[in-house]
Amino acid sequence: MPVISYREALNHAIKEEMERDERVFLMGEEVGYYQGAYKVSQGLLQRFSERRVIDAPIAEMGFAGVGIGAAMVGLRPIIEFMTFNFSLVAIDQIVNNAAKIYQMSAGQFPIPIVFRGPGGPAVQVASQHSQALESMYSHVPGLKVAMPSTPYDAKGLLKSAVRDENPVIFIEGETLYNATGEVPDEEYLIPLGVAEVKRQGSHVSLIAWSAMVPVCMAAAEKLAEEGIEAEVVDPRTLRPLDAKTIVESVQKTGRCVIVEVGWPLCGYGAEVAYQVQRECLDSLDAPIERVTSEDVPMPYALNLEREVIPQVADVVSAVHKVLYLD
Repeated sequence: MPVISYREALNHAIKEEMERDERVFLMGEEVGYYQGAYKVSQGLLQRFSERRVIDAPIAEMGFAGVGIGAAMVGLRPIIEFMTFNFSLVAIDQIVNNAAKIYQMSAGQFPIPIVFRGPGGPAVQVASQHSQALESMYSHVPGLKVAMPSTPYDAKGLLKSAVRDENPVIFIEGETLYNATGEVPDEEYLIPLGVAEVKRQGSHVSLIAWSAMVPVCMAAAEKLAEEGIEAEVVDPRTLRPLDAKTIVESVQKTGRCVIVEVGWPLCGYGAEVAYQVQRECLDSLDAPIERVTSEDVPMPYALNLEREVIPQVADVVSAVHKVLYLD
């Protein structure tokens, strides 16, 4: 099976969907001649022309609205934000139009659109470019939210998102673009709303998504050296959430640590914790622990940034706590 990068997997997904369905087009800042800020759209302009790979001005509200209008009349847009921090400029179009038009039109206008791009912190891009916004978008009925952690998931989930009849927020981990993994050449889809157990374990369940999955996998390796077997569960999509897979894991292990790169207050992990305690109260042998970024705007200095973002040692410490080893 070929080993390719996360960005290449996304590129393959877009290319395959554009070849499969002529209604699919890509629009965003620098997606054409520059071939994408993160090179996800490399080669697509040459393959599909300016008609279907459209360089947009720095006007997120404008080109998000163009995409929604195109979806209303039967096209299937992929709208790229250079970073999801910039999606805040288009928040009215996403939340008040994309998420609501189907319901407000009594089902006359489905909105099959994907809003995609990098999210979460990268390395030294400071406070305005380091935000994890998934909890905000997951809060909105009418939107679906996907956050792949591997190249395999990135391709399969993006292809499903393009084919979905609903608006999908597709947030790519900004630090994952160079990550590599096995991705089949043949056609495959990963349904939205299906979690995956990335690593089997029996002592504690680690629930994480996007860039925190590799952190939890590394923490699980370190814990294994102590004889602690951690199970790592990746929801892959946050809305809809596959709570069943998470609950089954926690019922098996009796302990739960939720790891996210977002802020603690009203973070998505709080919803996961609620779902777990509601279904697993009699199975829990310790209170649920959450590992999050610090509750501050992201500093620019690299040493301070590392203090803010969850690290392997933070996950290990949380596991020790739920196992009463601290």
